[in-house]
Amino acid sequence: MAQTATKYFTPQEARKTLPLVRQIVRDILNNAFQVRTIADSLSGDTGSNDEIDHLTRELNSFMRELEEIGCSYKDWDFQVGLVDFPSIIDDKEVLLCWRSDEDEILFYHGIDEGFAGRKLIPKEYL
Repeated sequence: MAQTATKYFTPQEARKTLPLVRQIVRDILNNAFQVRTIADSLSGDTGSNDEIDHLTRELNSFMRELEEIGCSYKDWDFQVGLVDFPSIIDDKEVLLCWRSDEDEILFYHGIDEGFAGRKLIPKEYL
C-alpha cells in the first residue's frame, strides 16, 4: 500500500473539521461504552459475541473516517476522546491536540511529547 503524504492542518482548518470530528468521537466513545457494558455483563467472556463484533467493526470504521479527514484518535482507554491533527508551528512538525470535552482546538504538542506536553497554540497561529 502506498504511503500517502501527511496532511498538515492550520488551527483554522482543524477547527473547521470539529463538528464532524466531534460527532465521530461521540460515536467512538458510545460504541466503546457499549462494548465495555456487554463485556462486563458477560464477565469478560466475549468469545464470539455478535453484538461486540458489530460494534467493533463500527469502531474501526469510525477510526478510518478520522484518518480520511487527516487526524488520528489517541485515547485508547476510550474515556475522553483525544484527537491529534498534524500541523507545523514555528517550523516544527507538531500535533494540534483536542479532547472531546473542549470547545475549541487550543493546544498542541511535539510529535514525541504526547498529551502531557500540551502547550497553548501561539496567538499568531490562531
